[in-house]
Amino acid sequence: MADPHGQATFYHYRLIKKIQLSKSFLILYLTLPWLAAAAGTFWVSPYFLLYLLIAFPLMLWIQYVVGHTVLVLLGTSYRKRWRFRLRLPWLGYIPDQHVSRRVFNLVQFYTCWVGIVLSAIMAFWSPLPFAITLLVWHLWFLLPRGYTMLRLSGQRKDGMLKMNEQDISYYQQ
Repeated sequence: MADPHGQATFYHYRLIKKIQLSKSFLILYLTLPWLAAAAGTFWVSPYFLLYLLIAFPLMLWIQYVVGHTVLVLLGTSYRKRWRFRLRLPWLGYIPDQHVSRRVFNLVQFYTCWVGIVLSAIMAFWSPLPFAITLLVWHLWFLLPRGYTMLRLSGQRKDGMLKMNEQDISYYQQ
C-alpha cells in the first residue's frame, strides 16, 4: 500500500516471544499416536489400529472444513494466509504467513469444539472405537496449536503469529 505522496508504507513488527519446539517435544508428540494405538488395541478393540488409519484423513478433512469455514465467515483476506500442510508438527490447516492471534485463536476454538462434538456424534452411528480414534487424532492434531496458545497466554492479544517448522514467533506492531 502506498501513501498519496508516492512513499511506500512499511509496517514494523517487533518480536515479542519466540517459542522453540524442542526435540523432546517433537519426540513426545510423535510417540503419542503409537501409545494410543497400543493402549487402544489392548483395552478398547483389536481393530483400533485399523480405525486409527481410517480416522486420520477423516479428521484432517473435518478440521480443514471447520477452519476454512470460520475463515470464510471472517472474510476472504484471512483465507489467503492459511494452507493445508502435511509437515510435522503442523499437520492440517494452519497459517502460512503472519496471522493475527485473534483469528488464530478463533479458528482453533471452533475447530476444537466442532471436532469434539462430531467425535461424540459419531459414537452413535459408528463403532465406539472409531469415535475414540477420531477424538485421539483430533486432540493430537491440535496439540501443537494448543501448546502455542498456552505459551502465549500471558502476552497481549493484539499480536501476529508466524509458525515455522522449529519455532513459533509472536510479533507486535
